[in-house]
Amino acid sequence: MHSFSKTTGISVVVANMIGTGVFTSLGFQLLSIQSPFALMMLWLVGGLTALCGALTYAELGANLPRSGGEYNFLSRLYHPCAGFISGWVSATVGFAAPVALAAMTFGAYLSAVFPELSRTWAATLLVIGLTITHCLSRQTSSNVQQIFTALKLVLIVLFCAVIAIWGNSPQQLDFAPQAGDENLLFSGAFAVALIYVNYAYTGWNAATYVTGELDNPQRNLPIVLFVGTTLVMLLYLLLNATFLSAAPISSLEGKLEVGVIVAESALGPEAGKAMGAVLALLLISTVSAMTMAGPRVLQMIGQDFKVFSKLAKCNDQGLPTNAILFQGLLAVAFIISATFESVLIFSSFVLGINTLFSVLGVFVLRFKKLNITGAYKTFAYPVAPLIYLGVTLWTLTYVLISKPTEGLIGLGIIATGAVIYYLSVDKTKQDSGR
Repeated sequence: MHSFSKTTGISVVVANMIGTGVFTSLGFQLLSIQSPFALMMLWLVGGLTALCGALTYAELGANLPRSGGEYNFLSRLYHPCAGFISGWVSATVGFAAPVALAAMTFGAYLSAVFPELSRTWAATLLVIGLTITHCLSRQTSSNVQQIFTALKLVLIVLFCAVIAIWGNSPQQLDFAPQAGDENLLFSGAFAVALIYVNYAYTGWNAATYVTGELDNPQRNLPIVLFVGTTLVMLLYLLLNATFLSAAPISSLEGKLEVGVIVAESALGPEAGKAMGAVLALLLISTVSAMTMAGPRVLQMIGQDFKVFSKLAKCNDQGLPTNAILFQGLLAVAFIISATFESVLIFSSFVLGINTLFSVLGVFVLRFKKLNITGAYKTFAYPVAPLIYLGVTLWTLTYVLISKPTEGLIGLGIIATGAVIYYLSVDKTKQDSGR
């Protein structure tokens, strides 16, 4: 049976991370922070936090080598209920909703270039097409992912280069720290803005969802997570420096379509349309990566809980086709109903809790002495996981303070997962006659 190569693993990480977040969040950050130094620090702090999380996940993945990500980690380190809730969160909030968001953004940008196209239909057809593609074979799945991720990286670098070389008189911004910036870095405004940045970095853990299908995971998983996360952090810093330099801050404040505004400002109106086409191409890779990674969580749940056993069914290529189709259908339902938008507001909160307990799990792993001899151990332990835990707790606290409704809805989703777990356990016991 073919396994995913190290290159495919890096592609999955990069493609999962670079999606709508980096092209939409700067406008919201500018409403409360306008210091170029503080804005760049947002992306650096977010990147280093994600890197600390990735280094910790590398140890968890190398010592608990099974697909499923947080579902696998929390089930084995805490309790099957914790794992199930994590899987429930990943299946509903973690993948299907962002797939729908990325697909709808794809439709929006494509319709800006071709107004006669329906945004909803473009988004729906993209999800259906990629769902079918990832059901065909692991080789096809790998090739599609690598091609579109490579295209994504080339287009981002090309965009930054074109703006730098041919852009109309870019602003001369001073990215060095100014008086008062030190207070801004520890303010509530910085913490709230970091929520948007963390959402843009979401996906650094993607390779752990396909650990069981990765070639030599104990050796390759740490490399995949480190290289993928570092590459994205560097690209995010480059992109945001380009955005800030190429367009007036006043034109970006509160706007979603940052890339288009920057292109129009630096290169003219026609470039805005071209940028719409570029962003549409970038988002194909994002939707593809989440269509590849997400169903592996559902597959693991299906293997462990009889009531969901159909989700574990694989085709003759070893691909979890039922789980892939289920997630695709759920994403299409979100696109058509458009009710998933409220989910995206609290998704950072729910996913933050998910990864918080997973990173905390590295201490549980060592306490229970579950480490495999010779397997990777977290670089800079315990500093790296403690940095991740500290920054994540800080942002989660500010979500509850500034967005209490979304925070409570997020806690409600977690509670719903717990109820479903206990109902499914009872059903499994009844089916087995116990």
